[in-house]
Amino acid sequence: MRRPGTLAGLALLGLLLLLAGPAPLLLPDPDLPDYTDKLAPPGDGHLLGTDQAGRDLAARIAAGARVSLGAAGLVWTASVLVGMAVGLAAALGGRWAGAACGRLTDLALALPHTLVALAVAGALGPGLGNLVLALSVTAWAGTARLAAAYARGALARPDVTAALMAGVGRVRAVLGHVVPGAGVRVLAVATLDLGQVLLGLAGLSFLGLGAQPPTAEWGQMLAESRHDLMTAPWVAAAPAVAVFLTVCTAALLGDALRARVERGAAG
Repeated sequence: MRRPGTLAGLALLGLLLLLAGPAPLLLPDPDLPDYTDKLAPPGDGHLLGTDQAGRDLAARIAAGARVSLGAAGLVWTASVLVGMAVGLAAALGGRWAGAACGRLTDLALALPHTLVALAVAGALGPGLGNLVLALSVTAWAGTARLAAAYARGALARPDVTAALMAGVGRVRAVLGHVVPGAGVRVLAVATLDLGQVLLGLAGLSFLGLGAQPPTAEWGQMLAESRHDLMTAPWVAAAPAVAVFLTVCTAALLGDALRARVERGAAG
């Protein structure tokens, strides 16, 4: 039987997929201004109200889901792939390669991730692509440390030892016995980090380093709403709730995956 947290995470995931998938096709143009209807409260004609330019907030939240979730997915995927590669190289590579990858991981972990991302994004200039690259510079380090720790422990397992003694090549033994288990554990933990990635994207976009107007992006929408918090709080509430629900989804699903992996390991 699924736990309530898992069911809640799956329900929120379905909502986000619906929001980023078919929803934008059913809503008005998110970039079309209507200054005669600006800052309209939620109600008839505008489910979530309108923003400073009279644009439909529901349409902009749905369009922003594609941008924000897509960018967060790119950073997360890059961190998992690079982290797995560096971590496995640190644990399974030769003396020099392993030491080099280990020191590189230690250096990336020692750097303040947000400040590094801010510096890289500032040097490259504003833009969603540059922001994704900036956040990916050090996002892989935690994954690399986890993959390396698991790989080192897996090499001492009886099944890996038996495979090597049976004449199976080291590369084949690693690919067949070490990488699958490392991948499952890395994914379980990395899912928990997806919410932090989204928060980082939203925060730097709030500072003007991400998607530029009129592109709908949740962090950029929050920045646009800061002057109307007292008179039109719904303009800020819509993207803030979207970010909050996405972080909750990542936390719930990540916790469910971690618990499942732990039960599998215990069994």
